[in-house]
Amino acid sequence: MNASRSHLVLIPSYNTGPILAETLAAARAAWSPVWLVDDGSTDGAAAAFGDDPASGFCVITLPRNSGKGAAVLAGLEAAVQQGFSHALVMDADGQHPAQQIGEFMAASMAAPEAMVLGVPVFGPEAPLLRVRGRQVSNAWANLETLGAGIGDSLFGFRVYPIAPLLRIMRRKRGMRRFDFDPEAAVRLSWEGVPAINLPAEVRYVPPAAGGVSHFRYGRDNVLLTRMHARLVVGAILRLPRLLARRRAR
Repeated sequence: MNASRSHLVLIPSYNTGPILAETLAAARAAWSPVWLVDDGSTDGAAAAFGDDPASGFCVITLPRNSGKGAAVLAGLEAAVQQGFSHALVMDADGQHPAQQIGEFMAASMAAPEAMVLGVPVFGPEAPLLRVRGRQVSNAWANLETLGAGIGDSLFGFRVYPIAPLLRIMRRKRGMRRFDFDPEAAVRLSWEGVPAINLPAEVRYVPPAAGGVSHFRYGRDNVLLTRMHARLVVGAILRLPRLLARRRAR
């Protein structure tokens, strides 16, 4: 297990069920500290865990479900108060590769000014709709950043520099739900935060094995469409600066 006073693992969770214990065990075996942000869960899974200061494990419990981005924001606010500079955010549902936490943290420590973005490596069990659907969001994100190098806009296994992300989220009303991951990558890119892309294995856990997803194709695709509309307008307003940065690259 690696330990750090600058980098922590942040795991937002909402009604993840029994697989939460597996995810936490894998993350804690790979890194310390690990913080769980329980986003108002009602299934009782997160209630089984308490703080363990000796191992660097902390539980933050939110009073009601507010969305992934809101849970991440609560964790970031607490982390910066404890002196952390970077957070690796990963999902609680078992899809993200805990065995690669050390690799991503090492990349972040070597380039602390950057965000380290996971680029998903899908297995044959991955739903084709998910694999192809994200290509649309990726195309929009690269248009909005003039090809700044966002390898995947939706994959949530990432290391963020906390300070610039907090500055962005504190002044924005959005980025609180499933729009968090793509908007965070785009807006950090606008702030001049470079992207490092690393391949990351994806494991799709079927419902029979405890897999759970709160993504709703209709509701959340509308949310993402509205988000990209805002970002396109923002990119147009920033066009001179983005073009100058692109020429510099």
